[in-house]
Amino acid sequence: MELHDVWFVLIAVLWTGYFFLEGFDFGVGVLTKLLARDRAEKRVLINTIGPVWDGNEVWLLTAGGATFAAFPDWYATLFSGFYLPLLVILVCLIVRGVAFEYRAKRPEENWQRNWETAIFWTSLIPAFLWGVAFGNIVHGVKIDQHFEYVGTLWDLFNPYALLGGLVTLTLFTFHGTVFTALKTVGEIRERARKLATRVGLVSAVLALIFLLWTQVDSGDAKSLVALVVAVAALVAALVTNQAGREGWSFALSGVTIVAAVAMLFLTLFPNVMPSSLNADWSLTVTNASSSPYTLKIMTWCAGIATPIVMLYQGWTYWVFRKRIGTQHIAEAAH
Repeated sequence: MELHDVWFVLIAVLWTGYFFLEGFDFGVGVLTKLLARDRAEKRVLINTIGPVWDGNEVWLLTAGGATFAAFPDWYATLFSGFYLPLLVILVCLIVRGVAFEYRAKRPEENWQRNWETAIFWTSLIPAFLWGVAFGNIVHGVKIDQHFEYVGTLWDLFNPYALLGGLVTLTLFTFHGTVFTALKTVGEIRERARKLATRVGLVSAVLALIFLLWTQVDSGDAKSLVALVVAVAALVAALVTNQAGREGWSFALSGVTIVAAVAMLFLTLFPNVMPSSLNADWSLTVTNASSSPYTLKIMTWCAGIATPIVMLYQGWTYWVFRKRIGTQHIAEAAH
């Protein structure tokens, strides 16, 4: 296997890790409007991800940096062609981080309510737009012979990409709902389990349509296996959620995300950004990669740094593993 193939796999792993971790992160943010009934319950939801949300975003930074270094032409075409959607995602992530930090700085009702509204929208919008972006990457966009995107903004919002956005939004919300059931106690835990069933059923229907469309469009035997795993894991997650096995349900919803993202990258390879105008104009792991020397240095750096980062993040989740409820929220604290 060539180094550019290795780095395609590594970038796929980074995006998979990001969607697995930030997926429930976004889902919990959406639940601040869908599940929480009062200020205390909103604080419970925010506190479930409070210690980990910023660590989850490290995966995005690493995936973006790895793409820039390993496949500069892919990075250039992607970020120039998808400039506005990616800018919206970036702004949302910035505002979201500020909202987490500043929401409790003042006790006024309007102040906290406005920041909580910001958390909801800056969780929902990126969850949808990431699906739109990856839908376009897999399905193909208008790239010319100079490997430049020549389409318009509205070309990105085609039916396949919009369906992909709905899939990521509902799947991340389901992932966040079972995470909430896993991390909370009392009434909010029970309501999270009931909501997870409803959201999961909608997500299962949308995901099945999207993945079948992807398989018919550009799939092979390997992607078909990933499709079956994704669908089976999602059904199993719904069953275990109904049985009150939150840990299994969360793990299986994570398997669904991992298998679905794996399927997208399997259908994409060896392309990194297909051209819908002419297959010969597609960006591939070969024509979009950096030099072998650059990839060699990156491989050594990644081999040293990645295990350290993963161990630290795993330790963080272990430290903050306990469940919480409204009884753990101090009154009038800000």
